[in-house]
Amino acid sequence: MTVRAILDLKGRDVVTVAPEKTLAEAAELLSANKIGAVVVVTGERVSGILSERDIVKAVSRGGAAALESRVADSMTSTVVTCSPHDTMAALMNRMTAGRFRHLPVIENGKLAGIVSIGDVVKHRLAEIERESSALRDYIMTA
Repeated sequence: MTVRAILDLKGRDVVTVAPEKTLAEAAELLSANKIGAVVVVTGERVSGILSERDIVKAVSRGGAAALESRVADSMTSTVVTCSPHDTMAALMNRMTAGRFRHLPVIENGKLAGIVSIGDVVKHRLAEIERESSALRDYIMTA
């Protein structure tokens, strides 16, 4: 299975935020959309990613006042991405090695979606169930 297959099933909508927005505004986006990360964009260019962990780190360093700081001050600016052609195995390796829970998907230089560890687990479990079912059917007809 590829990243494209995951996006075809889950959709390609991505919640984004501008780097000049506050952490409080970003936290509201995370909460309202029930997600763990937002992609930070400047125009059409991905300039970072901001996760729940990033917000927690900022608050632990600066207290509640940190929520008024800019997203750009707390985001991860070196964004690891994937492409729609990446395989599930490559995606799992990248997420595990970098300890990432979210990877933006870039296609033709543009943001084309986002994949979370939850998406990967969901699709991997479905794949395992299909394989198990096929084996059961094979054994029963043998």
